[in-house]
Amino acid sequence: MLVRAARLQDLSVLLKLALEAGSGLTSLPASEERLERRLHTVAASFAGELPVADADYLFVLEDDQQQVIGTSGVVAAAGLREPWYSYRRGLSVTASRELNVYRQQPTLFLTNDLTGASALCSLFLSLPHRHSLYGRLLSRARFIHMAEFASDFAPKVIAEMRGLSDSQGRSPFWDSLGKHFFRMDFAQADYLTGTGSKSFIAEMMPRFPLYACFLSEEARAAMGGVHPDSAPALAMLLEEGMQDQGYIDIFDGGVTIEAQFNQIRSIRDSQTLLLAIGTPGDEAPNWLIHNRARSNCRITAASARLAAGTLVVAAQTAERLQLRAGTPVRAVPLVGTPLDIDPYTDARG
Repeated sequence: MLVRAARLQDLSVLLKLALEAGSGLTSLPASEERLERRLHTVAASFAGELPVADADYLFVLEDDQQQVIGTSGVVAAAGLREPWYSYRRGLSVTASRELNVYRQQPTLFLTNDLTGASALCSLFLSLPHRHSLYGRLLSRARFIHMAEFASDFAPKVIAEMRGLSDSQGRSPFWDSLGKHFFRMDFAQADYLTGTGSKSFIAEMMPRFPLYACFLSEEARAAMGGVHPDSAPALAMLLEEGMQDQGYIDIFDGGVTIEAQFNQIRSIRDSQTLLLAIGTPGDEAPNWLIHNRARSNCRITAASARLAAGTLVVAAQTAERLQLRAGTPVRAVPLVGTPLDIDPYTDARG
């Protein structure tokens, strides 16, 4: 297993993965033209050639046959080129002692509060490979790369989780709210957000506080929820220290979670160690290991053990990282998230 930077040569397989992912994963649209543009941006980002406002990092996961089977990504600073909108959940209270009335009404406020945060995105693992360590490696690889190049990312990290929708791509939250302002169904709106039209759509929606009681019961139930396919990814991100602070996606109502950069476990607990080649041992835990390169970053998960300031790995692991003994690596234990809830799709954005 190996995670590396996506390259232009991956375009055809990324298009296949985008088609498999379907609606809801807006940063991986099934558009060859848009994916090609993104890959050019990704190459410049990994090369350190773009300002933080434009940087976009996309990783791919290769299996042992060097076939690309999944993706994950992070936008360095969301909303610095076009507005980044979210709904913030609030509460409106009305009371009258004289009438013996007391009411609490959930409200939604359209905000740009999360502007500038680094946004996790594009996590998708092809169906036949949703087992073992694949999902955890794919998702957490972003964090160890961010830890190595901390100055390239924002002090806050967010993830817009994919909200509830049915097998036909119908979103109860969109049908009860957004659809009233646009003559299009959720699938079409979802596609437009993937082609860069999200801010335009958001600006057409009402700016005043919305009372959730006017939404359908199904839409209210979807607020702050998550698509069943994304539940494992949400569990893993919560385990990493991310939290729900009351923000939801403006289209499908999916929860947006956040954390301070230095409070994310895989970032906070990662360390620089010297690589040693040997026998980790049968009881050795799995570690997430980064070769510390930027454009040629290579990240893997493998059995390893600490020994006198070194990280002992098998020869095959060193070969996968293209490193020799004595080379510094960044590493962190790959703990948590039981195999039966391995994450394979997460954020919309």
